[in-house]
Amino acid sequence: MFGCFFPRPQLFLATAAAWALASILFWYLVAAEWGDPLGIAAHVEWSEREVWIYEYSAICYLIFVAFWLLYSPHKWALWSVAGSAVIIFATWFQVQLDVMINAWFGSFYDLVQQALGEPGAVTATAYYAELSTFLGIAMVYIMTAVLSAFITSHYVFRWRTAMNDRYVALWERVRHIEGASQRVQEDTMRFANIMESLGTRLIDALMTLVAFLPILWALSASVSEIPVLGAVPGALVWVAIIWSIFGTGILALTGIRLPGLEFRNQRVEAAYRKELVIGEDHADRAQPPTLAELFRNVRRNYFRLYFNYLYFNVVRYGYLQAGVLVPYVALGPTIIAAGFTLGVMQQVVRAFGRVENSFQFLVNSWTTIVELMSIYKRLRAFEAAIAGETLSSIEYDTKDYVEPRPA
Repeated sequence: MFGCFFPRPQLFLATAAAWALASILFWYLVAAEWGDPLGIAAHVEWSEREVWIYEYSAICYLIFVAFWLLYSPHKWALWSVAGSAVIIFATWFQVQLDVMINAWFGSFYDLVQQALGEPGAVTATAYYAELSTFLGIAMVYIMTAVLSAFITSHYVFRWRTAMNDRYVALWERVRHIEGASQRVQEDTMRFANIMESLGTRLIDALMTLVAFLPILWALSASVSEIPVLGAVPGALVWVAIIWSIFGTGILALTGIRLPGLEFRNQRVEAAYRKELVIGEDHADRAQPPTLAELFRNVRRNYFRLYFNYLYFNVVRYGYLQAGVLVPYVALGPTIIAAGFTLGVMQQVVRAFGRVENSFQFLVNSWTTIVELMSIYKRLRAFEAAIAGETLSSIEYDTKDYVEPRPA
């Protein structure tokens, strides 16, 4: 699944994580104070630091891509290595735009508070100029998001193509596995689609944490104290971390049975669909008794899945709705004491929401992760068959699967 698209996937992913961490640490500890060594800031309206961070990021990406293209040539390297770098850079740029929007919210709501507090204190020109600033940032964000989505779609289809080529070339070795045709056609498609959405959200969550954690830590200085914890440095950061860990833990516990049920669901659906397909060409197959037996398996597993999702969703939606109030509860003492302006409060709430959502990646993506895990298990059976390994026990589990008998 990964080796057909990425060069030496385990080493590639490990070095990517290590290089990203090293680049971030080097920026904050050393490079951030270098100004603009390339001199581009002289030709734009941005500050040297604002220009330098983009130059620095581009240099880090180019070094990593060049190393892997030379170190481990691969058929799909331009897409898997360079394509990954482009997608991650575009995601990071969108996060930077989000940071700009967060800063805009602070100045805009301060302007609104000033206008509401004293008639005529803010001119129409100043008010609409502030709105036009947001429009400019939003237009760049939209263009970046559209182009990034277009490139990402092509990226994951290339990944699907690499998997498809691999399995088709080895068809004789995997054709005996239950639902082999579905795994080659549908599971590779779903795997690619889920990786597109889930992978992009994961990168966005990590980038958002890198960008907004320092902002939220700095904004926490405006908060005098919070309930329970009292006055502690970076209080809002700790609130976001504690609340997110609590939610991730409780949802992982309540949803622990879902991956296995999703996997069995694909098995019984595949068996039912396979009998129908065979029945199109053979009159003695897909007879009512056989189809009724197979469909009972489908219904039984779906009903079990619905029941498990019932209590899982009670916990999930209850947690997410309670989370809406968390920042306001944490800010309660400061709001009551009039410790900051409306603009600062909007910045704090928005930055808290970004950090909290990033920490809650598993919470917000749990159902998608469950589906991906079940698809991974099915494709892993192909890899086991190719390598001559023993299939996992669930492949032989007949609890929810009955082989149809010809009429």
